[in-house]
Amino acid sequence: MPRQIPYIIANEGCERFSFYGMRNILTPFLISTLLLFLPEAERAGEAKHVFHTFVIGVYFFPLLGGWLADRFFGKYNTVLWLSLVYCAGHACLAIFENSLNGFYFGLFLIALGSGGIKPLVSTFVGDQFDQTNKHKAKLVYDAFYWIINFGSFFASLLMPIFLRQYGPAVAFGIPGILMFIATVVFWSGRKKYVHIAPAPADPDSFMRVARTALLAQAPGQGRPGLIVAAIGAAGALASLAMSLQWGFVIAACLALVLVLAFGGVGVSLQLERARASHPAAAVDGVRAVLRILIVFALVTPFWSLFDQKASTWIVQANAMTQPTLHWFGSEFTFQPAQMQALNPLLVMILIPFNNLALFPLIRALGIEPTALRRMTAGIVFTALAWVVIGAIQVHMDSGSPTSMAWQILPYAILTLGEVLVSATGLEFAYSQAPKAMKGIIMAFWSLAVTVGSLWVLIVNASVKNDTVVAWIKSTGFGVIAAQMIFFAAFAFVAALIFGWYATRYRLTDNYRD
Repeated sequence: MPRQIPYIIANEGCERFSFYGMRNILTPFLISTLLLFLPEAERAGEAKHVFHTFVIGVYFFPLLGGWLADRFFGKYNTVLWLSLVYCAGHACLAIFENSLNGFYFGLFLIALGSGGIKPLVSTFVGDQFDQTNKHKAKLVYDAFYWIINFGSFFASLLMPIFLRQYGPAVAFGIPGILMFIATVVFWSGRKKYVHIAPAPADPDSFMRVARTALLAQAPGQGRPGLIVAAIGAAGALASLAMSLQWGFVIAACLALVLVLAFGGVGVSLQLERARASHPAAAVDGVRAVLRILIVFALVTPFWSLFDQKASTWIVQANAMTQPTLHWFGSEFTFQPAQMQALNPLLVMILIPFNNLALFPLIRALGIEPTALRRMTAGIVFTALAWVVIGAIQVHMDSGSPTSMAWQILPYAILTLGEVLVSATGLEFAYSQAPKAMKGIIMAFWSLAVTVGSLWVLIVNASVKNDTVVAWIKSTGFGVIAAQMIFFAAFAFVAALIFGWYATRYRLTDNYRD
């Protein structure tokens, strides 16, 4: 095992404590403190909007971080510098607890810092391996994901207590201290890391091959790919023009989705034309990236469901009765935000259980649990979790008092889905990415989370429409229950398409020699 791995794992544990520590108390803090100027009925909806806008930022800035690392500064330097921006963001949250602008600026800095380093730390892990020890990479990625949830568990359990007993300055300050420790730990291993230099300007880069493919003319043939890409660009401009009606975040993210989707289809239609100007390896690399992006696109419904455990599920828990634990003569009442501690706790149990028991059992039955098969099953389990949480909401809407303990079952099912999708996706994305594009590919993996939150914002905006609300009420369901049922159906459809595409995907091996 490479001796530098403990530095990266320890850094990730502290960083994830800091991130989830602030993220998991963000919705309760917004509802109870920062958004008090709004009418009470509007606070929960606005808090969900702010939360998912923040998540969109966190998972959009990996594009910037991946580009800076791959082209200019390298992964180590980019991670170190953006970690300092990250620390500054935490400081703003602690200082500007009563200032809307100051607090939102802190969220921006955290989104920039956290998002910027997100694709780089995981690819930095992969850089420490080569063909001689790549078989150990999966164990390290599992440990990497395990330590993420170790930090998340204690953050989810402790930060709501600090928020309630000591106030937001302390509750947001502690994650800042942990982020500073994470930065120091990462810096301490600087002389032991394998540093892969940024790629120089490449005349056969992904963007240049794609541009050649779109613009190239073939005798006697039109340019259908360019037409498709132009339609996507026109749709993106139309989306941006709707910023005032939809909000800038929804409009900008939808514009990005249209450009990527239509542009990718356009390039694939004419990609063979690029072989006249670029080496075969470069053209094949672009085709490989486009195939990976299809996988990422089909994972976005999973993220739209998963991240709502920190928004929609907390809002539901606020309307439930809080269970009390009697422990050695004292009582401990669980807060709604603390229910999220179940997720990382179950992840820490499920990762070793899957590797030591479940996957060997499946192999003994003659079925190989490949990455894409695991991810397909994970999306299905995530949809099942939302069927259960929707049934709980229907029960609550009937007027029956419901304990938060009922959320344990959907949390367990959701976590199984997360382990099968998210932990697997990290290793899958690295192994499939061409050498010169690993940072950008991991950034696109993070961008899938942004698109997932975009679907949430669109659905939340649609239920503010009087016509939509009237139709939902005519079905006999409440608005929240109807949203939950919609998202469950959304994920089931995505799982079917993902499973179909997985049977046609050809795996590659892009670990370094």
